[in-house]
Amino acid sequence: MSKTALKTASVLAFERNLDVSDAYLWQMDSQADNNSAKSPVVIKEKSVRGTISNRLKNAITNDPAKLDAETEKANLQKVDSAALDETNDTLIARFSMKVLPFTGKPNVCNDQDYQQALEQVVSDYLDNQGVDELARRYATNILNARWLWRNRVGTERIEVTVKCNDKTITVEDAKAYGLKDFSTNDENISQVANWIKAGLNGDEFIILYVEAKAIIGYGQEVYPSQELILDTGSKKSKVLYRVSDKKGFEDNAGMHSQKVSNAIRTIDDWYPDAEFPIAVEPYGAVTTLGTAFRQPKAKMDFYTLFDNWVLKGDEPDIDQQHYVMGVLIRGGVFGASGKE
Repeated sequence: MSKTALKTASVLAFERNLDVSDAYLWQMDSQADNNSAKSPVVIKEKSVRGTISNRLKNAITNDPAKLDAETEKANLQKVDSAALDETNDTLIARFSMKVLPFTGKPNVCNDQDYQQALEQVVSDYLDNQGVDELARRYATNILNARWLWRNRVGTERIEVTVKCNDKTITVEDAKAYGLKDFSTNDENISQVANWIKAGLNGDEFIILYVEAKAIIGYGQEVYPSQELILDTGSKKSKVLYRVSDKKGFEDNAGMHSQKVSNAIRTIDDWYPDAEFPIAVEPYGAVTTLGTAFRQPKAKMDFYTLFDNWVLKGDEPDIDQQHYVMGVLIRGGVFGASGKE
């Protein structure tokens, strides 16, 4: 069957190749003689009385008496919060990342001709380009501690340690690596990139153990993941993510694996008029900005590039090849529905 006769498989799915765990949050005192003395970051419940600060109707804001009456109402809330103890100034965050072989073979595909063409495209990419650039960018995002998200802001210093097999590397100042580009390259980035490359190529079993120590200040607030409240009858307006420790306590703070993974794959600065890297997504979606940076109208979205490459043999430029392969490494369901 020729390529022009191919159609995208209606059932097509890829498993993720970067398998990231939840991040577990601990705390310690950087000034203590025994730096091994650490304890979990515990989530506590607060009951607070807030002010009325939401945008009100003009009929209320234009009437001083009505505005006074509205602002006098109690805005009572129950919220979760997390903070370091007053005796600790350092946040410790840990996660692991398993790197699985990337061959281009889908987890599920109901069209063998299409699968053959797809695997050939990936094979050609691996032969001609390789995963060096992708691995280097993933490594940079591990070492610059982007995955700490809000916890990275306002830190005095962040130390990142990465262990793999019997080797360990330590970056004493993760903030020395910028968040806006991937121009920096040194021995530490090269080492972590080589580990990731070895895992993606299937050369050896790779699992990275990553730890960050961020000095944020005694008693300062910590920002675990926040749970999506689907129960509209919930008594809390903010619920933080809890993980159980080995002793069975269930109030320990953590970060979702999806949140950590999103930061590591924030490598796409190949989209049109790029100003900063975004996470690799089929439409370049950034929910916090309410924007899709890869519009199908501009033919820069994953599906347009991917279909033209597999079905028609139209190779995108090298940067967009990296992007397409980054989406496949991310994993997902990419089949073509028969419905419009």
